[in-house]
Amino acid sequence: MTVMSSIAHDGHLATLISLGRRARDAESIEELRFLLVNETANLLSFHQAVFWSVKSGVLALSGVGMLDPTSPYVRWLEGWFKCTPKADKTLAFASDMTLLQSGSKEWQEWLPSQVVVVNIPAMGRFEGGQLLLARDTSFSRPELALLQEWCEIWRGEYRHFVKPSLRERLLPRPSQSAFVRWSIRSVLILSMIAISQIPVNLSVLAPSDLVPKDPSVVRSPMDGIIERVLVEPNQRVEQGDPLFEFDRVSLENQLEMARRALITRETEYRQRAQRALFDLESKSQLSVIQSQIDESRLEVQYLEALNARATVRAIRAGIVLLNDPSEWSGRPVATGERLLVITSERDVELEAWLAPEDIVSLPEQAKVTLFLASDPTQPIAAELRYLAHQPEARPDGNFAYRARAVIKDSSEKVRVGLKGTARIDAASVPLIYWIGRRPWASLRGWLGV
Repeated sequence: MTVMSSIAHDGHLATLISLGRRARDAESIEELRFLLVNETANLLSFHQAVFWSVKSGVLALSGVGMLDPTSPYVRWLEGWFKCTPKADKTLAFASDMTLLQSGSKEWQEWLPSQVVVVNIPAMGRFEGGQLLLARDTSFSRPELALLQEWCEIWRGEYRHFVKPSLRERLLPRPSQSAFVRWSIRSVLILSMIAISQIPVNLSVLAPSDLVPKDPSVVRSPMDGIIERVLVEPNQRVEQGDPLFEFDRVSLENQLEMARRALITRETEYRQRAQRALFDLESKSQLSVIQSQIDESRLEVQYLEALNARATVRAIRAGIVLLNDPSEWSGRPVATGERLLVITSERDVELEAWLAPEDIVSLPEQAKVTLFLASDPTQPIAAELRYLAHQPEARPDGNFAYRARAVIKDSSEKVRVGLKGTARIDAASVPLIYWIGRRPWASLRGWLGV
């Protein structure tokens, strides 16, 4: 009676009733926490207030709109609350920090010397918590009684806002009968088994680009040095158009020397033929000189052919695929070395690279969908043509399997050089396999089984 008389005498009873009404009218759990750590100041004065939950830790601080769980203050409070005593009922106990923790001064960085901790026990789905108030002056017994009453009212409203966890929603409650709990568990297990067997399309993703379908590779016809490049990248050419020119200085010198050698031997042959009428020895040398003339004539024809091939021409009409023309000028090349590619701009196919962990059983003519990096909103349909049986080393140092697919879309947006991501659809598999394929493969690789 003395405590309640003191409350009424202090005029805080009306405040307590008002706070209880505001707690009942609260529309969210955040509003209730705000009332506890901020509006409690209408009942008794304090400098700091903290609400701590057994399940979630520090959830509210006075005067703070956005809580930072990684701040040093909050982290210190987490450790401090774990060391405070707990009770099975709403109980407020005050402490003088200078007496209780005389051997440790860490609290001085965060709290005033006088604190009160209100233990808020579990109720319904609320797993319990504590309210900490701190100030420089000690708390009186009437204030503690008032605080206990307010926390009891607040707890009754707060428990209605605590949402049940997914486990609590799905699993049976202990209050239900054994048959009901067994039925719910059976339905859940059968439902999970049924869901895990739902067929889904297994697919893999692979980086890809559009490459020429039937390219014509232009190779070096001879050993030599390229003097200049006569075309630009992506230039359209017709059959017979010049592409490269080789350095002709050496060829022309060799051709001139071969022609002079041929003239010399032809002159010598005529002289020997005139002498052959009177000189038997000259007559016997005619066949040797004739063979030398034939040899020189073949050498001249060969060098003339090489000189004609010094200008490399297009073998078909199309566009030129060439990186940097300046890299070829003055560069020595060998016979058969690849110089450039001529292809049709629209005659393309898809080339994808599948990582070893993405190799799955793909049906013949599997469906392929290409999402271009330049226009991912309009996918391009394709059909798998082949998948390599061995991986190849990629420029990034990884190994991958080459896959080619035939493009079904012949629109203008399909051209050589575009890049994107290809999705290759495999056969339908159960949902449980679709979910666990990659984790199981990683686990087996880690365990070595």
